[in-house]
Amino acid sequence: MYRSICKSKLHGARVTEANIHYTGSLTLDAQLMRLANLLPYEQVHVVDVDNGARLITYCIEGAAGSGTVCINGAAARLINEGDKVIILSYAQIEESRLSRFRPIVVMLDGNNQVQRITRERCRLSLPGRIPPARQTLETARVKTNAQVKRSRLHLASNGRHRTRI
Repeated sequence: MYRSICKSKLHGARVTEANIHYTGSLTLDAQLMRLANLLPYEQVHVVDVDNGARLITYCIEGAAGSGTVCINGAAARLINEGDKVIILSYAQIEESRLSRFRPIVVMLDGNNQVQRITRERCRLSLPGRIPPARQTLETARVKTNAQVKRSRLHLASNGRHRTRI
């Protein structure tokens, strides 16, 4: 099975321009795109920290080293120049490879200059896989319920009407 996992993130970017008359997309500094492992025309999600708007578009290259983060087209009605945004990209990763997958997080300052780059670990807590600490509690609870049920059945078969707990 494949899972949609965050592949890369530009965190804390500041929108440098909003161009409503452009045909659409998000223009990004080419250097930031390379650092975040983004390709031209790759789908990205843009989240506006200031107003909560979320949108899906694709990115195109702007001048390298310029710090450009330009919202184009109709999206410029949702996100304004000066807004702080998070730009995310996702990948379809086979479940068996998740433990080795490491998303890239590029932290930016208010001028879209790189503060640090990290590779996060993909911490697994998949459905059906109970962490050991919880597994012990849940297993114990199931045993207790089963024991109570057996006690009730045993009491019922002996003709007694009281319930032993």
